[in-house]
Amino acid sequence: MRRALVVGGTGQIGRAVVPALVADDWDVRVLTRGELAGGDVVRAWGAEPVVGDRHDASALAGALAGGVDVLVDVVGYDDRDVAALLEQSGQVGSAVVVSSAAVYVDAHGDGFESDEFGDFPVPVGEDQPVVDPGRGTYATGKVAYEQAWAASDVPTTILRPGAIHGPGCRQPREWVFVKRALDGRDVRVLAYDGQSRFQTTSTAAIAELVRLAAASPAHRVLNAADPDAPTVAQIAQAVDGVMGTTSRVVRVPGPPEGNVGATPWSVPRPLVLDSSRAVRELGFVAPGTYADTVAASVEWLVDAARDRDWREVFPAFARM
Repeated sequence: MRRALVVGGTGQIGRAVVPALVADDWDVRVLTRGELAGGDVVRAWGAEPVVGDRHDASALAGALAGGVDVLVDVVGYDDRDVAALLEQSGQVGSAVVVSSAAVYVDAHGDGFESDEFGDFPVPVGEDQPVVDPGRGTYATGKVAYEQAWAASDVPTTILRPGAIHGPGCRQPREWVFVKRALDGRDVRVLAYDGQSRFQTTSTAAIAELVRLAAASPAHRVLNAADPDAPTVAQIAQAVDGVMGTTSRVVRVPGPPEGNVGATPWSVPRPLVLDSSRAVRELGFVAPGTYADTVAASVEWLVDAARDRDWREVFPAFARM
């Protein structure tokens, strides 16, 4: 049986990736720092938990014992998160790693982290320029991470998702609309006339790409995206549909006024990802549109925050 090691397998992306690999007849180990006591959830998925840190050579040696056909890293941040893994590259047949669409910049060098949000072509392909590598910001770190894998002898598929949605998120974007629905607030004030398009990516889509890439090793970079790129007004409507609510959208031209009109998808210019390379190279078929797949995230949010202070459940989102 083919062997896989998933690093970060108990988080938002991992909880979609691990069951997908198990269902595809992979023998899966999950390297976890112990967030899930006893590994009961991992075992319920049909995988084997291995407690340890990715920077601990002995823990890695145990997780990679006997070699793995594919190593899947869903939580790497920068090149420092690659070094310990590549020190034991002889035990790794191939890799599939998750980066981010935040690496992209436009022709003027503007992107996600610049003063001016990038003016990207629609859609953005994988050959679009990226920010310089570094360790100071999320995007620069991700480029350093990508380059470390790309320079290795391990055939590596690098995935670049957009705004990820799915159960288990610590900074759940959909909460801005779910919370309003739970509160009975029926007005959605949206900047940029509600037409902002910030590419969404379901964890189910990422899991399918991981499954396909694991079975077809190569050095490649692929965008990971839902087959549509809904406007923020359409996102609000999709969340309402799951919640069984109806809200009135108030469209405000131009940028937010303070926090009024702001959402995690409110950008002045569109970011739409081109997934055609994944279709050509891997035969990728997305599990569904945003509206088709967002229910899993919304239902998880409602359940996770039930009878609890949402700021304790989603502390990272509360800080945002």
